[in-house]
Amino acid sequence: MYDIGVIHGRFQVPHNDHLRYLMAGKALCRHLVVGITNPDPCLTAEVDADRKRSSALANPLTFYERLVILRDVLLEAGVSHAEVTIVPLPITHPDLYRHYVPLDAVFLLSICDDWGRHKLAQFQAMGLRTHVLWEIPSEQKGISGTDVRQAMLQGRPWEHLTPTATVRHCRTWNIAERLRGLDAA
Repeated sequence: MYDIGVIHGRFQVPHNDHLRYLMAGKALCRHLVVGITNPDPCLTAEVDADRKRSSALANPLTFYERLVILRDVLLEAGVSHAEVTIVPLPITHPDLYRHYVPLDAVFLLSICDDWGRHKLAQFQAMGLRTHVLWEIPSEQKGISGTDVRQAMLQGRPWEHLTPTATVRHCRTWNIAERLRGLDAA
């Protein structure tokens, strides 16, 4: 068991496999720091390994909205506020990590594509301690944020793909309508 673990994701929109990933990370550490990547457009850069992840349509939720959803999702899953800290993490700006997360923590990640391999190599090049939760082929990834956003955009059922807190907040904030606006732009 690690004292502090840092786990990260865009969480655009937080879904059931995100929860599985977060809980796997929490099971390995006393305190979990959840880094929300692409926290704002100024700290979102395009990466060759996955060019789509920086578009507005791929990032409809604000940092604050993701923080609120993740806080409630984790609380509903039995993780107390004392066991988790949620912070921004500008993943494409490694020179800024020290301002957001403890660099002496273990950095937890899963790998299912070139982007995951790129992040692992980046963490290791920085001398960060890493722990790969799992590595699977991309076709075995499961739910993706793209799946959830596309279902919302097309008016198909999406609620079964996400935790209750995600459903509640996305309905309150009318995220499906926001996605349709972004898609039309």
